[in-house]
Amino acid sequence: MTAESIPSYAHALDELDQILRELEGSDVDVDRLADRVARASELIAVCRDRIATARLRIDEVIAGLDGEPLPTDE
Repeated sequence: MTAESIPSYAHALDELDQILRELEGSDVDVDRLADRVARASELIAVCRDRIATARLRIDEVIAGLDGEPLPTDE
């Protein structure tokens, strides 16, 4: 995945939902199954990365509110 093709969290979640609906359908195309599961795996990794990044940023803000120096303050 290139930097330009990395979807936003909301877009990744929407695409995951679409893949899930497709896989839950009774007419799943077996030839596409592996590709769809691989794409879902990529999207899950994107979502996890976005959540981890947001968590770090939130922790930095909270630390700043508590009077602790932010990691970027040196």
